[in-house]
Amino acid sequence: MIKTFISYHHGNDQGYKNHLSKMAENFHVFEDCSVEVGDISDEYSSEKIRRIIRDEYLKDTKVTILLCGSETRFRKHIDWELKSSMIDGSINRRSGILIINLPTAGSNSGHAGLPNEKENIYWDYTGKWTSYNSKQEYKDTYPMMPERIIDNLMKPDVEMSIVPWSRIKYQPRNLRFLIEATDKAGQTNKYDMSLPMRRKNYNP
Repeated sequence: MIKTFISYHHGNDQGYKNHLSKMAENFHVFEDCSVEVGDISDEYSSEKIRRIIRDEYLKDTKVTILLCGSETRFRKHIDWELKSSMIDGSINRRSGILIINLPTAGSNSGHAGLPNEKENIYWDYTGKWTSYNSKQEYKDTYPMMPERIIDNLMKPDVEMSIVPWSRIKYQPRNLRFLIEATDKAGQTNKYDMSLPMRRKNYNP
């Protein structure tokens, strides 16, 4: 199974993470290599926490799943996990990134950015697909999405999917397809990492 790291807000979205991990285990979709509550001491410095996540948890993973909820874009640890997933480093390698839009994210829109995703995940969708040409259009459509993700959705040489929770909640086949396609995409993605790392949690 593909080793996968789940990035999420532990305070708000633990229930969604637990559901996802259980489904992955029951249906052998992926191997969960995420940080669990209590794994890393809150007393450590921010830099030590970032190093532990990067060098111990992300180093063998091929896919990072981002659970996007109401506070996700304001969390510094999530931003660190996303940037670390994009780096081809000496210890941890670059990963593919799959975004799952939670019901609390303020948007039920999907972004079919992976090869053959429309046919496999949205086979029953008969509406028109919308293309966005500006950062503001992405922000308006995905109001809770981290800016680092939006920067990369705009890059033509990055393949990345945003899937609504409803499309994978009870559909392990869909999740397996997305994990496998994201793994392949991560091998060639050329990420935009120009955004400075978030230094604190901040919700205006």
